[in-house]
Amino acid sequence: MKLLLFALVIGVVCLARPADAQSATATVDPAKTQVAWTLDGNIHATHGAFRVKEGRISLNIEKKTMSGHVVIDAKSGESGNSTRDRRMHAEVLESDKYPEIRFTPASWEGWLAVPGASNVRVSGSLEVHGAKHEITVPMELKVERGRFSGTAQFDVPYVQWGMKDPSNFLLKVEKKVAIRVTAEGDFSWPAGEP
Repeated sequence: MKLLLFALVIGVVCLARPADAQSATATVDPAKTQVAWTLDGNIHATHGAFRVKEGRISLNIEKKTMSGHVVIDAKSGESGNSTRDRRMHAEVLESDKYPEIRFTPASWEGWLAVPGASNVRVSGSLEVHGAKHEITVPMELKVERGRFSGTAQFDVPYVQWGMKDPSNFLLKVEKKVAIRVTAEGDFSWPAGEP
């Protein structure tokens, strides 16, 4: 009986994760990450994209808290029309004055499967055009073999957030822009993937 109890205790100790295994780090690969945008209008929808400069996020799995940031190059925004893009940068984004867009996550809701697929809601702040705005973003994530991939979709009410409405007497556009993020990168667990 003592031998069985001893074996059970050893088994539990071996299966228990170390305290630091409750932390993980996701590092975004800028070459495999894109921020696409769509702005609907009365004549047509305009599509474009931004490039990600960097991103590194630390997660506390037990507390469901996050820290770090993802930085987007505001000056990289393009729609395929140079005249429209110059106006977007000069009048709407003012990207010379505000060259970065920064997402800083704080927490998430849902179950994070490691490895596996998950649907979570990430809350944090989006800093754009010189101001921070609290947002919650639904995300689909997949983690396996030290890598992650994910997608997120949300709207940015840019006019409400203080940016200029580019509408004119002929062209009318929505007051919000739809954002779709597709991201990939490294996912590390200090004690190795569970």
